[in-house]
Amino acid sequence: MYVIGLTGGIASGKSTVSSMLAKLGAYIIDTDKIAREVVMPKQPALLSIVAHFGNAIMLPDGNVDRKMLGNIIFQNPQERSCLEKMIHPYIEAEVNTCIKKAEQLGHKAVVIDVPLLFEAGWQSKVDEIWVVYVDPSVQLSRLISRNQLTNKEAMDRINSQLNITEKAKQSHLIIDNTLDIENTKHQVITAWQSICEKMNKIKV
Repeated sequence: MYVIGLTGGIASGKSTVSSMLAKLGAYIIDTDKIAREVVMPKQPALLSIVAHFGNAIMLPDGNVDRKMLGNIIFQNPQERSCLEKMIHPYIEAEVNTCIKKAEQLGHKAVVIDVPLLFEAGWQSKVDEIWVVYVDPSVQLSRLISRNQLTNKEAMDRINSQLNITEKAKQSHLIIDNTLDIENTKHQVITAWQSICEKMNKIKV
């Protein structure tokens, strides 16, 4: 199984690229979705989170108050690291399960959509790293607009991740999402066609 790690900075357009790849037939493993699932009510990860952060981060319906938790971890690197250590083992286990499922379905390649690939040290878990890049000034303005954040709140979130330019330097492929959507789509199609050609040369 050939594994592509798709990553990028917050508000870089990674989800847009992931959606494009899915429409092209790529098998997508969405770690953001998995992260939400592992902290659902009664899940082991949620019990650990509540034990550490307290009941104040819980909503009346039994779900995590993501905004409150986000405000805590984006202002405190130690707390963010603690949260990541709690949930990453569960995410990794589910990702491995999804890879096996994709293989059983006959896929030769999968795309793991993982925002914190570098931060979590997942470089060795993938064969290629694709980074969705956007100019830092565009990233900031998009994040403020998308999440209705103040400049400081947006910068706290951006600074909690490895600098997007540094991510680009460590990638095998850069998908530049700074310009219009058609430009990005062309890059995605070209990249995926290249992978398909590579996979077709591999004998089953």
